[in-house]
Amino acid sequence: MHIDWAALGQVFGVSLVVTVGLVGIFTLGIVGTSPRAAGSADSAAGSADSAAGAGALARRSGAYACFALCAAAVGYGIYLIVV
Repeated sequence: MHIDWAALGQVFGVSLVVTVGLVGIFTLGIVGTSPRAAGSADSAAGSADSAAGAGALARRSGAYACFALCAAAVGYGIYLIVV
């Protein structure tokens, strides 16, 4: 029995990088959907309500994009297993 150690190392490396990246993207999504504290830098800067609302909208949209990217990666993984 012959084991191709180079291929096994490549699979391990790619799996590690993709896993860490996917966890990082999911973490950004969690942070983006979490509410901001009343004493945060946004409210301390004295920004206008419309600017704060736009920032919250952008943050939430970015979080949803992170979740969509995670869902796409999971779907692609299932596709690779099935096909």
